Amino acid sequence: MGRWARYRRRGRSFSRRVGEFLGAFALLAGVALAAAILDETAMQTLAGVPRAVDGDTLVFTGRRVRLAGIDAPEIGQTCRRGDADYACGQEARRFLAVLTGKGQTECSGNEEDRYGRLLVHCVSATTDINSAMVRAGWAVSYGGYGFEERAARDDNAGLWAGSFERPADWRARHGAVADLGPATVTRRLVGRIARMFGMQSGKVEE
Repeated sequence: MGRWARYRRRGRSFSRRVGEFLGAFALLAGVALAAAILDETAMQTLAGVPRAVDGDTLVFTGRRVRLAGIDAPEIGQTCRRGDADYACGQEARRFLAVLTGKGQTECSGNEEDRYGRLLVHCVSATTDINSAMVRAGWAVSYGGYGFEERAARDDNAGLWAGSFERPADWRARHGAVADLGPATVTRRLVGRIARMFGMQSGKVEE
């Protein structure tokens, strides 16, 4: 066999191996994508006694979740009551801790925000946590609790007992942005696939 024929044969063998590798990689990526798509609509439930990070964020043994449909003051935010400022972000966190500290809390959701936090609705005993935060005046409605917000405002409850800046406006003024709604499908899929392959999906903003 001539030298040129041997080179051609080796070249075809190398190309075949490269093709097999790329095919296997594409298959794995396809499986991961299919799993992520199927998981998009799967309801996830977490139960236990979570830690309150702020007025709308909980942590279950390392898994951070975001209360859906509400927006509480940021942890460093201050509001005004009478002639004095007070740490309304801290007050909101404390109230959430009381609500979730009475017994086992169960949170369910099937969407994530841009930071990978599961958007959840939570219940502790017979208390709807999301609704209770808004009704007590320690969070405002963000797409689902308008009745509770109006009732809290009418009763001068929580934040409504004085003056305050809506959390979204406070964040904008301080140069912070939080995506309160679900991430786009593409962004969620990319985040899920990144986590499946052990890659970092980005910093989580509290």
